[in-house]
Amino acid sequence: MKPFRPQTKQYWRVVLLCFVAASTFWMLNALNKSYSTQTTYPVRFIYNEKQLVPVKPLPEEVLVNVTAKGWKLLRKALRLEVQPAEIYIRNLPRNNYLLGSALRPALVNAMDGLQLNFVVTDTLSFVFDSKISRTIPLQLDPKQKLAADGFEVAGPVKLSPDSVTFVGPSTIVNKIPSPFLVRLPSANLRASVKAEAPVSYKNQDLVKANMEETVATINIKNLVQEERQLLPELVNVPERRNVLLQPATVIVRYQLFEDSVALLNRESFKAVLNFANFNPQDSTIVPELVQKPVGVRKVTLSPHRVKVFLQK
Repeated sequence: MKPFRPQTKQYWRVVLLCFVAASTFWMLNALNKSYSTQTTYPVRFIYNEKQLVPVKPLPEEVLVNVTAKGWKLLRKALRLEVQPAEIYIRNLPRNNYLLGSALRPALVNAMDGLQLNFVVTDTLSFVFDSKISRTIPLQLDPKQKLAADGFEVAGPVKLSPDSVTFVGPSTIVNKIPSPFLVRLPSANLRASVKAEAPVSYKNQDLVKANMEETVATINIKNLVQEERQLLPELVNVPERRNVLLQPATVIVRYQLFEDSVALLNRESFKAVLNFANFNPQDSTIVPELVQKPVGVRKVTLSPHRVKVFLQK
């Protein structure tokens, strides 16, 4: 170990400098040589973004075999001043692919200092679609229960804005239903409100809407429950037969808005028992409500069936 024993304080520094110098000369000499290797090269699609839209992410590089000096390969590996090969899509393509051989002219024009031997990538796949704009009316989802028990929506719900414009691939945008339904984040309303309803849809990475939400103006009113007895009218009664009903009257139950109680014409209710619908198996007829006043809702008749006794 004596030969490696430092003779002065600067011994190891000199050794290190010698090693760095030798490595630098070796690397510079190696970078000046030519090599053939397999590597990736960037590509860029050029298309009219107002008319076309890619349905899936476009390829960003292809695999090629090239020959070049080490300096050029190093610059390419570090992506320093590397010009991507440009692939032009002028109209909606009939085929959703390009053969590797078809990429050669674009690669040769873009490569600076690299000699293209051959394109390793066999096929470059992509999917384009026509870009369209479509305006669709908005509507609050009729399946969403808005009012709490004992309350109900009075009049139509107003949306502002009342339409939405979607921009994106035609195959997706044309499948969006019309009207476009929106829902409130929360319901069980007990008072009139102006609530924000988000415009939620699928494929938001491809389809863009001109708005994120609409404002729904909803008028909520309190409901009052009432009931009254009705004497049903007999229709299509068999001739020369006496009729005995059990029960003789039916009860009509209904709801109406609290501010309409004083205005309701309760004499407008009319129920009938149509003997054309007589069920001989259990001797019953289902009562029918044939007339009701304006403003009532959730109307029911009780009992559901009336027992009928026919006597000569």
